[in-house]
Amino acid sequence: MPFNIKGRNFLTLHDFSPKEIEYLLELSADLKKLKYAGVKPGRLAGKNIALIFEKPSTRTRCAFVVAAVDEGAHPEYLGKGDIQLGKKESVKDTARVLGRMFDGIQFRGFKHETVETLGQYAGVPVWNGLTDKYHPTQILADFLTIQEHKGHLKDIKFAYVGDGRNNMANSLLIGAAKLGMDFRIVSPKELFPEKSLVDSVQAYADVSNAKVSVTDSVDAGVKGVDVIYTDVWVSMGEEEMFEQRINQLKAYQVNMEMLKKADKDVLFLHCLPAFHNLETTVGEEVYAKYGLDAMEVTEEVFESKHSVVFDEAENRVHTIKAVMVATLGDQ
Repeated sequence: MPFNIKGRNFLTLHDFSPKEIEYLLELSADLKKLKYAGVKPGRLAGKNIALIFEKPSTRTRCAFVVAAVDEGAHPEYLGKGDIQLGKKESVKDTARVLGRMFDGIQFRGFKHETVETLGQYAGVPVWNGLTDKYHPTQILADFLTIQEHKGHLKDIKFAYVGDGRNNMANSLLIGAAKLGMDFRIVSPKELFPEKSLVDSVQAYADVSNAKVSVTDSVDAGVKGVDVIYTDVWVSMGEEEMFEQRINQLKAYQVNMEMLKKADKDVLFLHCLPAFHNLETTVGEEVYAKYGLDAMEVTEEVFESKHSVVFDEAENRVHTIKAVMVATLGDQ
């Protein structure tokens, strides 16, 4: 049964009930089927979408552009050199200007407070394409991918391995707790998520019968899991942290030895880009300096039958389309 979330911002999964998240996933699946059938309903026809990018992106930018065009909208890319966001013009003033010109605004950048301010003052739906705290559109794509391959989300055993404090860990923790999963963050103690966040999601888990745990033990964390997820060890803007993060996280690299501790049909997910070989400049530099031919995931795992990372990447289009249609379109 559809839910009316038209006009709402999409900033964090904290703001959406389990039923609303499930509805967005159902809508995503429906829109994916329509795209495969060559049907474009045009529910965003005549709409203008502002895409603000403080941080560059491949998947988020392309997914928003394709999703908007598929539904008949015009997307306008605004890079950090195109507007004066927070420099010569306050975020609040920029929000009020863009809100009078555009029907919806996407923001991908550094501080979560920026997208919150845009959402407060724009007067049109604002969607979070990534901030330092949350990445909610990615989580919808992750969950749609798991649902497609496993047939369900409730009771899925899910291990996130790596930096337990980053935006992916935060957002997966919220979503998994709301949808009744057995979710484990597997991370060195110094990179555990904030206790306040873990405490807050426990309230969601109590309602959905989810299990939420945080451990520094790889053996305990990934034992028997259906899904193993990881992310880059160093986020954009933290490049000076490479040596420290490598020392902290090298024992948490996702490799075939780790996968053998999981269910035999375990899925491997990664929000991408991934450093799994030497075919990038960063990969070459890390190898030259630290002797690693892969970082968070090995080439063997990334290219294995367990890896569904490109299904996951494609699903960014369908889930982002669902968010825009549900909050802005004529359903």
